[in-house]
Amino acid sequence: MSRGLQHYWSFMVSLMRQEPRMRHGIRRHDGVWLPHARISTATQVQGWPLLDLSDHVYIGHFNFIDASGGLHIGEGCQITNHVSVLSHSSHIAVRLQGRAYWGRRDPEGYVKAATHLGAYGFIGANSVVAPGSRLGKGVLVKAFSYVRGEVPDFAVVQGQPARVVGDTRELDAPWLARHPELRAHYEQWAGPA
Repeated sequence: MSRGLQHYWSFMVSLMRQEPRMRHGIRRHDGVWLPHARISTATQVQGWPLLDLSDHVYIGHFNFIDASGGLHIGEGCQITNHVSVLSHSSHIAVRLQGRAYWGRRDPEGYVKAATHLGAYGFIGANSVVAPGSRLGKGVLVKAFSYVRGEVPDFAVVQGQPARVVGDTRELDAPWLARHPELRAHYEQWAGPA
């Protein structure tokens, strides 16, 4: 193998071995610069023009973010790793119609619905947020959960299907008691504690 070909091959192999990196600062589809938003290079975002992304959002490694049916991600929301946030689903339609599904316009069982993740929420690893779900502000989704439907503000949810198992304000109260200087920042987005 020639020296030039060896260098080319080494370069190509190094590209394939690239470790995921966090992109700091994101330009939204409408041109708005979000200086504090961070998205991993190993996360796939589909439907970028329908993604309503806020600043201070963190989206970690190896996630699937589907905005094809509309997706709002509120300020400060954190999505850890190996999470799927969906705004469409075809699994019912495919099961119902088998091979006849492909090429059909508006097939029965196809779900497309906007999904909403509220401000300062946290989506734990290996979780799925189903199409049309609406998570309130301050929601904590524990790892390995399947979330579908409405989740009230400050709920802690867990399970498959996810159920409310707590309130994040109870988790935050001891921290605010130890650090009263943080109360004004907390109340700015959460309201009075």
